[in-house]
Amino acid sequence: MKKVLTTLLLAIACLGAGAQNQATEERIGDILSQMSLHEKILLLHAQSKFTSPGVPRLGIRQLSMSDGPHGVRAELEWNSWRSARWTNDSIVAFPSLSCLAASWNRELSALYGSAVSEEFAFRGKDVLLGPGVNIARTPLNGRAFEYMGEDPLLAGEMAVPYIIAAQENGIACCLKHFVLNDQETDRFGVNVNVSERALREIYLAPFKMAVDKAHVWSIMGSYNYYKGVHGCQNGWLINDILKDEWQWDGALISDWGGTTDTPQATFGGLDIEMGTYTDGKERESPFGYEDYFLADKLEALVLSGDIPESVVDEKAARVLRLILRTSMNPQKVIGAQCSEAHYEACRRIGEEGIVLLKNEASALPLSLDKCGRILVVGENATRSLTEGGGSSELKTRRDISPLEALQRLGKIDYAQGYYSGNPIYDRQEQLDPSRQEALMQEALSKAREADLVIFVGGLNKNHGQDCENGDRESYDLPFGQNELISRLAEIQNNIIVVTFGGNAYATPWISKVKALLHCWYLGSEAGEALANVLSGKVTPSGKLPVTFARRYEDYPYVKFGERAYPGLRDVPATPNSAGEIPSSQVWYDEGIFVGYRGFEKSRCEAQFPFGYGLSYTTFEYGNASVKTESDSVRVTLEVTNTGAFNGKEIVQVYVSAPGAKRKDMPLKELKAFAKTGLLEPGGRETLSMTIPFSDLTYWNETTHGWKAESGTYIFSIGASSADIRQSIKEKILF
Repeated sequence: MKKVLTTLLLAIACLGAGAQNQATEERIGDILSQMSLHEKILLLHAQSKFTSPGVPRLGIRQLSMSDGPHGVRAELEWNSWRSARWTNDSIVAFPSLSCLAASWNRELSALYGSAVSEEFAFRGKDVLLGPGVNIARTPLNGRAFEYMGEDPLLAGEMAVPYIIAAQENGIACCLKHFVLNDQETDRFGVNVNVSERALREIYLAPFKMAVDKAHVWSIMGSYNYYKGVHGCQNGWLINDILKDEWQWDGALISDWGGTTDTPQATFGGLDIEMGTYTDGKERESPFGYEDYFLADKLEALVLSGDIPESVVDEKAARVLRLILRTSMNPQKVIGAQCSEAHYEACRRIGEEGIVLLKNEASALPLSLDKCGRILVVGENATRSLTEGGGSSELKTRRDISPLEALQRLGKIDYAQGYYSGNPIYDRQEQLDPSRQEALMQEALSKAREADLVIFVGGLNKNHGQDCENGDRESYDLPFGQNELISRLAEIQNNIIVVTFGGNAYATPWISKVKALLHCWYLGSEAGEALANVLSGKVTPSGKLPVTFARRYEDYPYVKFGERAYPGLRDVPATPNSAGEIPSSQVWYDEGIFVGYRGFEKSRCEAQFPFGYGLSYTTFEYGNASVKTESDSVRVTLEVTNTGAFNGKEIVQVYVSAPGAKRKDMPLKELKAFAKTGLLEPGGRETLSMTIPFSDLTYWNETTHGWKAESGTYIFSIGASSADIRQSIKEKILF
């Protein structure tokens, strides 16, 4: 026993030297040599809904996991999905990752990762199931609020600081969902058909960034099929790309219920199997944890000689590495829960993620004492938006609603205007049309007496909205909001619209309203963040991480029909080695032309383009310079606040490759961005952004590798993808 403890202490002492520290790897080998086959296999599957075993005989601790990515999920019973009914598991709900992406602020991403991981540590968790970097290919994706937009560079760059900060606290991030889990419709059965180039350049790119730059410690597989095999046990994705090509040393964790076959999972790269068909310990189901695919079934195949024990050793080593980095890491923080610092972080992230989309005649900021009679309309002014949404649902200690925060600033009347029912995970509540009409009429009646209407609506986390296990049913705002906004605007032309939600949506009423703010989901401090922006205490500085189309039909994939989304059923397919056949097939026919790339290719004007966002102040871009260095390009420019308010500006650099006019090349792509600090009127800041040569390559499907093309590149510096202020040509030779 003394030898084992010494081995563990030495291994832990080596953690600070990093994942490749040879001494640590030797100690992991020592530990493995003292474990039985059964103990190794125990490491590879769950022992409860959210824990996997350690090795008690050797003093090796278990792993405790919990859903994120916006906060620690309320405690559940050991072996069921029922609430454990704890009274001390209320936490801070942080803004949605879509909101974080809209901030374009890497420092806030690090603050987010540090704060949320402290809450995980305080609750005794080791693995934070998040963040998510799946691509917003469709605005109907019910889970897009958990992801970081349509551009892989933005998603990856915003995930990296979050992961680094969380893991510095001894909490592993479990990056999800690897890969192509870009819709909730038929998520368990759809097979994704995508070009090798689009897979590499768009969908795998943010995952690779998290591996290369953040050294993420764990990754979650996806439910969907790729090449006829589930993502959680897909050897081509997990072994060939993630572990071998990228040299990733972490543990691959299944999505809950994403494992379906012992040989496929074993040889396909899965390391920890979670959530497979059990309600567990009390035998609520006849299927127990020993019946998992990586449990007794695997042990039997090893003992029979059908699977080499070396395969189990490789998996167990990865799990031990994860345990040593987290639950047995002496540097792991104690953490804190619901601290004022965490509420402040929540508010700051929310403020910078709010995007001002319209501001006619400087309707905002408001001088509430001069606005006269103010009426707030809309269910989202009072509704808790931390509830619902599926696995990301949160139990909070305090939430400040928009109405509550605005009423602190002045006397305000309220009308609900519409209702949406309860946030139910797998179905929609039947709504009463007569009640909906009555609420609308009440709002219209009160609007006639008001001098200003602030409409607070958008999406919510009901099934069929922003919710796991189902996509949106329409690009329009739900629950009759388009009609309500239009009718309010007919009565009162002084109307400001505020929306929440993780996706883009149609705005047929946009010409009738004075201002539009999109807030994503702002978490526990939603009301304070919104009130601070509306009142001018904070100047909005968020910009869109997705494109808002004028019409749903404008999105690049839509022209290809149902085959491109949501997919086709009853398509003949060959069974995989486990005898499985996908229930549907979807084809990413738009290829690399996702989001703004596709809009620009088809010359389709967006309602609000990617990277777009207004401010209360104005900014002047000084003359930019582009300098080629040994292995990168450096873009430098000075930004000056030329307006009357303090503010921050996000500068974006898009690059057009020498072959940009070819049909197979985007007209331009985001390759760098930076956000200024808070600039006072007249204040200036010089921004410097580096673009590695590797970011100027594209995937060649003939050679199956990255290709650099020498020639003249155009570096376009702008305030959005559609607002280019300067373009500079630079000849680059590779």
